[in-house]
Amino acid sequence: MSGRPKEYDGTAVIDAAMDVFWTNGYEASSTQALCERTGLGRGSLYHAFGSKQNLYEQALRRYQELGLEAQTAILEGPGSARERLRALLQWGVDGDLEPAKRRSCMALFSVMERSSKDPVIDRINRAYVNRLEAAVCHVIAVGQRNGELSGDRPALEMARAFLASYYGLRILGQAMPDRAFLADVLEGTIARL
Repeated sequence: MSGRPKEYDGTAVIDAAMDVFWTNGYEASSTQALCERTGLGRGSLYHAFGSKQNLYEQALRRYQELGLEAQTAILEGPGSARERLRALLQWGVDGDLEPAKRRSCMALFSVMERSSKDPVIDRINRAYVNRLEAAVCHVIAVGQRNGELSGDRPALEMARAFLASYYGLRILGQAMPDRAFLADVLEGTIARL
């Protein structure tokens, strides 16, 4: 008679795997590192998730879910449209410059590492960007309606330009981890609204 499988908290395991993938990327995350961080043996890990790829997909979805919760809380929070958009940019800068981990956006990293090679990861990332785009577009449309933001361009076009700046800022956070430099990029982005 075989023993009963070890009980585990699926969310905690996915969060632990997310930490490994977020730090190392997909390719550099070994099964051994995933086992050590999650506390599961190799057999249990594969039994529970099927493959490293499936675990990565679940970890990426979890990362994006948590990110969207934080980002939409900022975008739906108090303040003017401009203040909320500035707060979102600042949230990205603060996260990228966090001294303890110094790692950028896992979603952005997954796009650069996996989207062109993996249609499932590409779909996951497109869905994430579409949801963030909708939230940003809503804030911009409200800001345009109340006269706070320029109405010269369609809200969707402005939201896409904002997202280009947002993700560019996230990349610069890794290439130029200088708060004053990033503050200039942030303020320049806000000034164009």
